[in-house]
Amino acid sequence: MIYGYKRQVKGTYEEVVTRIKAELKKEGFGVLTEIDVKKTIKDKLGADFDNYIILGSCNPPFAFKALQAERDIGLFMPCNLIVYEDKGQVFVSAIKPTLAMNMTGNPALAPLADEVESRLKKAVDAV
Repeated sequence: MIYGYKRQVKGTYEEVVTRIKAELKKEGFGVLTEIDVKKTIKDKLGADFDNYIILGSCNPPFAFKALQAERDIGLFMPCNLIVYEDKGQVFVSAIKPTLAMNMTGNPALAPLADEVESRLKKAVDAV
């Protein structure tokens, strides 16, 4: 099962992180959380890891509609995106809300999931 929408992109890791944040903003998303996985692994385990960040993004109008349709949908929020380096290449990937929201079995979420996924893909493609 492919649960993310992933693209290899040009630019440095830092440039790509900056660009995806800007593209998310254009699509109505704010970044609520940033987890620097490389730093966390170094601080907590003393181990080295590649550049890797998890961005928790939210589009408030869509989040509110989803919560009105399904209170427990917060378990799938915010929409996570990742940017990471692997063997000198930079990747950006976004969760597919259609898969996550489908697990609820609530058909009212389907149009929201489609729209959110479309916007996340548009942001990833624009990087």
